Amino acid sequence: MPQGDKSSYTDKQKRKAQHIEEGYEQRGVAKDEAEARAWATVNKTSGGGNKSGSGRGHAENQESARKGGHIGSSSQGHSDRSAAARKGWETRRQRAGG
Repeated sequence: MPQGDKSSYTDKQKRKAQHIEEGYEQRGVAKDEAEARAWATVNKTSGGGNKSGSGRGHAENQESARKGGHIGSSSQGHSDRSAAARKGWETRRQRAGG
């Protein structure tokens, strides 16, 4: 299969890539880059092109999709974390000195 040929991908994979590509374009990514990222994401989740037929598929890895939107796991804001860090530093400094 020549590079760039999408004939071995299922209709579902093609729809998924199109949807991902549109999301990247809405965020300001260039058309070519958005398409490349979309197909890379489809390949990562589904393992590449799938041929049709009963029993020929395999489970998709949804780990990347579940991670989306959860960049920071802390519920604290930046200033709260900074204040906590300063308080901890002061406590450690006092305990070490006396």
